[in-house]
Order: sequence, then structure tokens, then C-alpha cells
Amino acid sequence: MKRYALFGLLLLPAALQAQRPDPIGAQRRSVIGQAAARVAPSVVSVNVIRRQRATPRTVWEQYLIPRGYEQRVEALGTGFIVNAAGLIITNQHVVAGAEQIIVTLRDGREFPARLLGEDGATDIAVVKVDTIGLPVAPIGTSRSLEIGDWVIAIGNPYGYVIGNSEPTVTAGVVSALGRDILPSEGQSGLYVDMIQTDAAINPGNSGGPLVNADGEVVGVNASILTQSGGNVGLGFAIPIERAMRVATDLATAGRVRRGWVGVEVSEPRPTTGGWRNQPGVTVVRIAPGGPGAEAGLRPGDVIDQLGGQVVRNFLRWERALLDLRPGDTLAVSVRRAGGAQTLVIRAADLPSETAARVSLRDVTLITVTPAIRAERRLGTSQGALVVTVGPETARRLGIQPGDVILQINTVVVTNAEQVAQVIGYFGGKGQVRLFFQRGFRVMYADVWAGS
Repeated sequence: MKRYALFGLLLLPAALQAQRPDPIGAQRRSVIGQAAARVAPSVVSVNVIRRQRATPRTVWEQYLIPRGYEQRVEALGTGFIVNAAGLIITNQHVVAGAEQIIVTLRDGREFPARLLGEDGATDIAVVKVDTIGLPVAPIGTSRSLEIGDWVIAIGNPYGYVIGNSEPTVTAGVVSALGRDILPSEGQSGLYVDMIQTDAAINPGNSGGPLVNADGEVVGVNASILTQSGGNVGLGFAIPIERAMRVATDLATAGRVRRGWVGVEVSEPRPTTGGWRNQPGVTVVRIAPGGPGAEAGLRPGDVIDQLGGQVVRNFLRWERALLDLRPGDTLAVSVRRAGGAQTLVIRAADLPSETAARVSLRDVTLITVTPAIRAERRLGTSQGALVVTVGPETARRLGIQPGDVILQINTVVVTNAEQVAQVIGYFGGKGQVRLFFQRGFRVMYADVWAGS
């Protein structure tokens, strides 16, 4: 009896411990576990296959790799379902140049996907899979976020070396809000008004959701700042309001309706001391007949406020333009020789959206005009701007949207119609040389005019 009594006494503390509430564990599950469980079923892997030209890295490879040799490259990102009929949001840089897109659900099912639209300015793309009854991510708002709030990043970091299809969950806090990131070489999109978090974000997380403690998507994970290539606690997400607005435009029209003001401001070099905190931005160009000109802006004006908010660098100006819609008004306070003045600009449609298009096989062209030059900040005042180009032609010629065709053989191109006429003239007569400009660099490609 004493043994059994002693045994019972030994068990008693454990039994009592089992009945004792565990408030810390319950809180942990409610904040992170339950929030992740609510969104995770809608998170998908976005597997992309694209072709890219092989670049020789050594002297030996210059001899071994044929000129123009292409190789198939696989990439992996993340997306989340926003419509039960198969609409998925991801990053534009995840699917850019994709030859094939495969979406993998959490349960391991795979579906081929097609690209409905992409927007390089915001780094948002929409793909669709042809199935129904998919789990949809609950959409929240980033406007209610505060610094220090719990947030969760869900995605597929380094998914190409992991044999499971379930997404990874990492947690952290909102480190900062309204972050404007100075553009760097090769950066996709204009990252302004971003959510900064220390939740671990690594390659493969791109396009995945940033989730609040209520299990609602508040952002789209887009980039990290790192020197090692891995997470160092500086991750950035696109606010969900912007992502949903862009995704709606892409899904319904295939493009984003974005307001245009016809004003170009100075962009100081990153090495310039104090560029982050300047007394406004200087207007350097005004598109003739554009909204800025009609509002009375002049080159040399210094814009120091937008809608009553202080402008301290050009990124604040770009932030205002990124979310501007045609018909929206923008109150601009300027300083000029005659004193301070407040002007109101009414945004118009982008000139490139309303311009007449010329289609040549799988290439769409528009004529470069002063307004389009100002909109796209082109380095040339004439030529034919490439608006869209099919993957096969892009690979064969090396041209891409944003390039300007300047010359075909010895014929100087002055408008888009001329390109079709010249190609038609040389059709079946052999190879022609196409000169085009990308940024401020002139390049060329040889093409068989009859192909």
C-alpha cells in the first residue's frame, strides 16, 4: 500500500500539471499558428522555365559556347490564390520571360498556368490555372499595420532542393512602414511605400504573402537587402492594396491603367551627399501639351509638397505617381523665382496606351513622340518603341519591351508604320540589320526579313 501511495503521490504533480492552463502556448498558437493555418492552403509554388543566352565566363568558354547559344533555366517563386477560379498573384520578376509556368498546390497537385498580365513598375504579375474550388487567401489591409506588429512570411525559399510542397512559415515583426528603396541595377519594379519586416525572407519567397496576426494577407514579399544573398533581417513587401489594384487591372484588361502627368524631375546620384533629405525636387522637363504643362508647371520649378506632404527626394515623387489613376488630381506646391505657388495637375492616360499600335507578327510597336519620350524617359526623339514582343522573337533578336528601333539597314526609322513597310520590302530578299536603342546604348541584330 505504501508503494502504491508513493507511486500516486509521484504521479499527482504531473496530473495537476496536465490540468494547469498554458497561456503562453495558447497565445503562441493563436498569433502565429492559427494565422499561418488560415492562409497556408492558398499559397502555391510557382515553377518557371525560361530560356536565356549563355554568357561565357572564361576564355575557354568563349571558344566552347557557340554564339547565341541558349539554355533552359528553371526558377522558383511563390504565389497566393485570390480567386477560387484560379487567379494567382506573384511577383513580375518571378515569371518574367517564362516559357512555361507550373503551379504546385500545397497538397502536391500541379497545374500548368498561363500569364494573364505583368507590371514591371510594381513587380506584380497575375497567372491563372484552369481549375475551380481552390482555397482563397483572406485579404486584409496594410493601412492598419503598426511598427512592432507580428507578421508572417509564407513561401518556398530554396524550394528546388526540398522535396515537399508545403510552404515554409517564418515570423517576425513590422520593422518599418512606408519605406522607399533606392533603385539598384537589375532591380525589378519601383519599390516605394514598402513594408519592412525582419521575418526571414530568402530566394524563393518572392511573390508569397506577408500575413498579419489575424491571418490576413497585408503584403506581397518582393525583395531583400543583402550582401550574402540570404536573409539578414531586411525584407520588404508590396502593400496589398497596390497589389490587388494592379492584379485587378491585369486580370480584366491585361494592363495597368496608370495616370500620367508629363513631368520629369531630377534624380540625384546615390553618391551625392544628403540626397535623402533635400528641399524638394527640381523639374527638368515638361512634356508639351501634357497635364503638367496645362497646370502651369515650368522647368526649374522646385516641388516641395505633394498633397500637403513634404517632398524630400525623388522617390517621394515616384511614390505619388505609381498609384495615380487617370482623372486623379495632384496638388503640387512649387517654389520659383516669383515665389511659392500651389498648382493642381489632373492626370491623363499614358500616351503609350492611347497611341496607335502597329503589329508585326508577334511584335507591337508605337511611334516615338515628344509625349512618349517624356513618359518613357527615352534617350531618342524618334523611332519605333517596342511595346510587346513574343518570347521566340525576343530570344532570336534580343529585343525587349522598351527598346526603340532606330534603323533598318540604311533606312532611318521615324515611325512605327515604317518598320512594317521596310520589313515588307525586304521580305524574302535576305538578311537585314536592325539597330535599336536600350537606355542610352545602341545595339543591333541580324534577322531574315522573310521569317
